[in-house]
Amino acid sequence: MNDYTKLIKSEEGKIVIIWFYNEKPKPLAIGKKMNDLNDLAYMNGYNWHAFLDFYLTKHHPDLLEDLEPDPEGGSYWASYPLSKQNEEKGEKFIAVITDLIENEEKIYEILRKEGSNIDWD
Repeated sequence: MNDYTKLIKSEEGKIVIIWFYNEKPKPLAIGKKMNDLNDLAYMNGYNWHAFLDFYLTKHHPDLLEDLEPDPEGGSYWASYPLSKQNEEKGEKFIAVITDLIENEEKIYEILRKEGSNIDWD
């Protein structure tokens, strides 16, 4: 468990929410290093959206199906329509984010090799 991701199942809103709090200490520190490596990668919620979209397109395109992103300055928020399958996709998406943050060298390697291919905010 970490303090920077949360999966919320909203019966009322009929959605599954993926919430990534990019202003928590660990993602914030990673974001600073990302910006040091690439001037365009100032890591607010919009640029996390750009990075995650790029990463998912290459490595987990199945997670993009039915995904509705809604990034903000201090967080990345996205949702799927509520279903058992989409709950599983939400859990997998949280695992992808966690894996990237806990293995931050993956992020830095992507920036070094492909940072110019990311559609930054």
